[in-house]
Amino acid sequence: MSNFASRSVPFVTRIAGHHAKDIIARDRARAQKIMRGINPHGPVAFYERRRRQGHHGHHGHGSGGSGSGDGSGGSAPTAPTPGGGVDVTDAGVTYTAAVGVGSPATQYTLLIDTGSSNTWVGADKPYRPTSTSKSTGQRVSVSYGSGSFSGTEYIDTVTLAQSLVVKDQSIGVASTAQGFQGVDGILGIGPVDLTQGTVSNNQPVPTVTDNLFAQGTIENDLIGIFYQPTTQEGALNGELDFGNVDTGKTTSDVTFTPITSTQPASLYWGIDQQVTYGEDTTLLSGNAGIVDTGTTLLLLATDAFQAYQKATGAKLDNSTGLLTLTEQQFENLQSLFFTIGGTTFEFTANAQIWPRALNTVIGGEEGKIYLVAADLGSQSGQGLDFINGFVFLQRFYSVYDTGNSQVGLATTQFTTAETN
Repeated sequence: MSNFASRSVPFVTRIAGHHAKDIIARDRARAQKIMRGINPHGPVAFYERRRRQGHHGHHGHGSGGSGSGDGSGGSAPTAPTPGGGVDVTDAGVTYTAAVGVGSPATQYTLLIDTGSSNTWVGADKPYRPTSTSKSTGQRVSVSYGSGSFSGTEYIDTVTLAQSLVVKDQSIGVASTAQGFQGVDGILGIGPVDLTQGTVSNNQPVPTVTDNLFAQGTIENDLIGIFYQPTTQEGALNGELDFGNVDTGKTTSDVTFTPITSTQPASLYWGIDQQVTYGEDTTLLSGNAGIVDTGTTLLLLATDAFQAYQKATGAKLDNSTGLLTLTEQQFENLQSLFFTIGGTTFEFTANAQIWPRALNTVIGGEEGKIYLVAADLGSQSGQGLDFINGFVFLQRFYSVYDTGNSQVGLATTQFTTAETN
């Protein structure tokens, strides 16, 4: 039994419905932001400097998965995590966690984001300084494609669970924030290099995961994420596992694959994967993309998306912007197969549709069948050919392993669930 125990934290979050067209626009804006790269001092330039200098390894505890992508690290331990981790809530389109900042802690509802790495508060509920709060005087600013914030860097205590307390964590305190209605900010758990250039001193900012590991609170510099499909808004239906894979939540071994070497996906939790519809329709063949909790849908490069639409016979629904199927087409819908790290993961017909009980949450019609795959907005071969968003992650256990620059996936009891 490990001494690195963590505890679950139940919470209530405020839910806001989003129209499907807004979800698609936000997801696509995020993809376009990644495709364009970040600022001149940001992670793309930082990665290039490291590459030219020959630094392919880790720096400190938090180099993240955005280095060379050689994936030379070994496998991560898979001992069950006593007591679980930090609970997350399905908000219909995003996941949020209740996070305490300061001492005594103020509770904030933060978006869980593997596609960015700064943790910040103040979008809705204002920051309340306490005895543990120290302003560095540095400016901090991050743009997300569909939103942004700017403000001041503070060092403070961040409480994720009773036994998961991060001391001296850099956080952003927003003076302005756009695009974050219904949440107070972001819990950024992406690769640490994404923080390069976000603070005015131009130094990278260790993530909460990096600091938990550096402070000896968790055994490994990784995070496991477990979701389950739901047909209710605001359902408590997921968990973050810091430091270990919780094998009590998985029904297969974890397949680890190195961070892709293809930019810009290599700067995020990027992987190479093949995607096939049914037995013989190849949509993507070993292309690079990212796994991302901050994206709602399954985004496919335009040519792959068009091939998927043709294969399924789906029609584009003008009111939502999503693909729709008739009942008969759904009965004939074949599985998508994702081959990642030599393992093939089945994404069932049921997994490919939006939960019918939540159709009205996204402005859809009751009883209609909407597909969760959408057009990324650019052709394949540009280094970001897919984003496996949380509609994908609800069906699998995912691992974000900073220490070994790799991503892991395993099946769960919900991989083949008929929830939708």
